[in-house]
Amino acid sequence: MPGENLSRDEARERGRLLSVDAYDVALDVRSAVARDASAETFRSLTTLRFRCAEPGTSTFVDLLAPSVTSVTLNGRELDPGAVFDGTRITLDGLAAENTLVVDAQCAYSRTGEGLHRFVDPEDGEVYLYTQYEPADSRRVFANFEQPDLKAPFTFEVTAPEGWLVVSNGAQEGGAEGGRHRFATTKPISTYITAVVAGPYHFVSDTYRRTFDGGTSQAFGTGGGTELEIPLGALCRKGLAKHFDADDVFTVTKQGLDFFHDHFDFPYPFGKYDTAFVPEYNLGAMENPGCVTFREEFIFRGKVTEASYERRANVILHEMAHMWFGDLVTMQWWDDLWLKESYADFMGAFALVEATRFRDGWITFANRRKSWAYRADQLPSTHPVTADIRDLEDAKLNFDGITYAKGAAVLKQLVAYVGQEAFLEGARRYFKRHAYGNTRLTDLLTVLEETSGRDLASWSRAWLETAGVNSLTPQVTYDAKDRITELSILQEAAPEQPELRPHRVAVGLYRRRGADPALVRYARAEVDVSGPRTVVPELAGAERPELVLVNDDDLTYCKVRFDEGSLAALRARLGDLADPMARALCWAALWGLTRDGLMPARDYLDLVRRFAGQETDIGVLQSLHGQAQTALEYYSAPDRREPAARDLAEGALHELRLAAPGSGHQLTWARHFAALATTPADLQLLKGLLDGTAKIDGLDVDQELRWTLLEPLAAHGVADEAVLAAELARDDTASGKRHQVRCLAARPSAGVKAQAWADVVESDALSNALVEATIAGFAQPGQRELLAPYAPRYFAEIERVWRERSIEIAMDVVRGLFPSWQVEQATLDAADRWLAEHGQAAPALRRMVLEERDDLARALRAQACDEAAGARP
Repeated sequence: MPGENLSRDEARERGRLLSVDAYDVALDVRSAVARDASAETFRSLTTLRFRCAEPGTSTFVDLLAPSVTSVTLNGRELDPGAVFDGTRITLDGLAAENTLVVDAQCAYSRTGEGLHRFVDPEDGEVYLYTQYEPADSRRVFANFEQPDLKAPFTFEVTAPEGWLVVSNGAQEGGAEGGRHRFATTKPISTYITAVVAGPYHFVSDTYRRTFDGGTSQAFGTGGGTELEIPLGALCRKGLAKHFDADDVFTVTKQGLDFFHDHFDFPYPFGKYDTAFVPEYNLGAMENPGCVTFREEFIFRGKVTEASYERRANVILHEMAHMWFGDLVTMQWWDDLWLKESYADFMGAFALVEATRFRDGWITFANRRKSWAYRADQLPSTHPVTADIRDLEDAKLNFDGITYAKGAAVLKQLVAYVGQEAFLEGARRYFKRHAYGNTRLTDLLTVLEETSGRDLASWSRAWLETAGVNSLTPQVTYDAKDRITELSILQEAAPEQPELRPHRVAVGLYRRRGADPALVRYARAEVDVSGPRTVVPELAGAERPELVLVNDDDLTYCKVRFDEGSLAALRARLGDLADPMARALCWAALWGLTRDGLMPARDYLDLVRRFAGQETDIGVLQSLHGQAQTALEYYSAPDRREPAARDLAEGALHELRLAAPGSGHQLTWARHFAALATTPADLQLLKGLLDGTAKIDGLDVDQELRWTLLEPLAAHGVADEAVLAAELARDDTASGKRHQVRCLAARPSAGVKAQAWADVVESDALSNALVEATIAGFAQPGQRELLAPYAPRYFAEIERVWRERSIEIAMDVVRGLFPSWQVEQATLDAADRWLAEHGQAAPALRRMVLEERDDLARALRAQACDEAAGARP
């Protein structure tokens, strides 16, 4: 990726010199349907009008393209060969007002970066879409690729006749000759412009809202203003039969109502299209007026309610970006959190308050924060407000800290300043900075105004330092078993020593009479500061069986237990009645296991005994994933096989007990398939596929068939012919991805060699098939087969980083790290590579360092599990 990086210093200097008035971008994508080499590129014609504060100086325009046909600056023809180096166009002798015209041949993408071209194997149709964040719009048109140089955009797309084309603005007029012209946008950043084109299936609806005199002030008119937003939802034709557009529109309308109620700034971008696109690298992207989502959010088979909740959460997350990120945008990627943390928090807030998914905060506590806790304990941890030196740094900072930790910190801020002060701060922020760019100080200013609090020290503690604190209860009792003192001990890791202020709730739980349920009978909120904080409100309370610090999940911390509470959870975790409290306890127990403080065998025993009582389907799915991680990476090697048998036996038991046709039944079926290793278990999977075995109520649809086939392939039971027959049954884009993954999972040296070559030594596969191949290749149960690839990994990754796009390089570096070899030798190999490659790209070193840290954690956890096994 030589020459593609842009530094913060370069962006600052260019931002100081320039202001952009308008872009006119004309794309001709008729070549997309060609069946020869002409399908590799498309014409991109950009007219860019901008001003320069220091006439006579020089600057550059960003463009990643195979070739440039012509460059014209202020009517003066420039020699493309002299000014274009493959990544930038140099512009000398700028005037106060400038017009630049760039005519280029840009490349269609197969990596999900830029203008991605997908050929549907089901019907041969071609589909296009763009994806840019943080800096891939330069693969499609010439521009100033930095978020602070906002401008209005006018797009024109010439496409094959009959294609649907959508962009940020509404289409103006018809599409005579395949020419589609779109309304000029409000000032926006380059990375959120968008084009989606192809024979997409399209469904329409309309959102209507009447604003009273207060809210309508954002329109600049009187009360009773009517707002009408055209809604669109689109997907590939092959998915139309599965497309539940009505549910998408329902959540979209609920979200628009919620944000209009709370933000006092009507949706500012005209229409609102939701496009589900193939081979998408992300969950979704907040392009105003044209939000793109991965098409896996259209469900081809039965899924649990957790899948619908996740889709709704993503819809609302992206909608929150229309205000946080699109209307008001960070100055540079240092303040990426200004949009991502807020969108993550507001998405969960809207989910709970405005939709049918009232348990969204449980999902947030159990899943999103787990992502944050992992990221915050890596050696690459960083403050929420990060130091982003360049675009490669920016790419890697779309992480659990920027999203989930930042959102958790905002949730804690709401508890600290109050919900109304927080929302009023947002309202002032939008009105004050609409269509502009901001930094941290701009947000703190309005929050201080509305809350009356000095937030400088809060910001230093929570936004400007890294790491996660641990909170542990310490309790003493009198002779009558009443609390004499309950205090909270706060600790920090030595490398991140900051002790932060926390607003926390402490809950006391015990059984009442003959009822076995553990219920909360006392609760107190307290502001924790320093290493020890007393909770006076709980003095005199009856002795609890469980003391839960951070009850109701108000703050961001690792929860620890006193000995009595831990003993109660070991004995009666399933009896904890409140689903949020139970989710917090499960998350804390997983944290103990990851930190090498609870043996993996103990955690797996808890899952085996109590997961069947878990009512929240999202929490249950997390438990299954964590149990598989504990089994494969944290268990002592001699314990893996018997532990796997125990887990599989328990999963099958719960599968047979689950209500027929329920989400729990489906979740246990998937978990059992992932654990199946014995001949009897594999035979049952085969029987479910061929119909000779039945489990009442379990619908083995096409998606579940592929789930059952992967372990059969990985254990050599399903061969290439079986997988080919399954693809013939499901000859779709989704089916092809599943088949590729299953093919790479087969236990053969030749299969692994081919998979490695396909991903590491060739760039022929699309991004989706690279991902599928890596997922199949890296089977933890095939350690001996994969052992030769550990040294090859360290020998190849620098070349891969240099030659491949950053998206594919990241997939390879993370996905093929030899984590399947949880051995000191692998850790030593990683350390050698890091020591010998000090000059490697910082982003590459960061990823290797993160994977190395996960491996070291696994070794510590295994040592803990081995020590437990050695106890008498």
